[in-house]
Amino acid sequence: MKQNMDTTLYFITDSTGFEKEEFLRRVEAALCGGVTLVQLREKERTTREYLALAREVHALTQKYDVPLIIDDRLDVALAAETEGVHLGQSDLPVGIARKILGNDRIIGATAKTVEQATEACEQGADYLGVGAIYPTTTKVKTILTSTDMLRKICEAVPIPVNAIGGLNKDRLEVLAGIPIAGVCVVSAIMKAADPKIAAEELMEATKQILKK
Repeated sequence: MKQNMDTTLYFITDSTGFEKEEFLRRVEAALCGGVTLVQLREKERTTREYLALAREVHALTQKYDVPLIIDDRLDVALAAETEGVHLGQSDLPVGIARKILGNDRIIGATAKTVEQATEACEQGADYLGVGAIYPTTTKVKTILTSTDMLRKICEAVPIPVNAIGGLNKDRLEVLAGIPIAGVCVVSAIMKAADPKIAAEELMEATKQILKK
């Protein structure tokens, strides 16, 4: 399953304020626009609601051959048979998740320090999300991470590192010259008037930054 892991444009969903049909339409539009990885993030739903939505989103991502990552919940990732899970610092340790998931599934981890990054890498994480680079409008608690720290983390680990937090196509220049693998976005696609066009423009802007 890891063979098609590409973190260039990592799309994190936020269903807040959307009816399910509109939410799914926006996710598919983002997939049409070229997002390379999708993370389903649901902080408020019950386990059964999260699982039901994960199965519907997974049906979409499979159609586009894009891996689906479940935020926080290893049990939901296993039950929905998605390609992986993303774990924060207060979630199950990466090493334990790796023992449960095996080596074929993707495990991502959040890191805000070099120590957290190296620990996650040593325990078997496949990629890291580092941020927030800018303040965000999502309901997730964020602590700002400097671009200097982002660079240090990139240089400390051999796995892909993605920048996250308040990023959009006009805010990527701050990442120029830092050896990231890609960017993670939520609102820049989720709240866009046209998520497909937003994804296309973000992909182009990200590719330009990765060349610098």
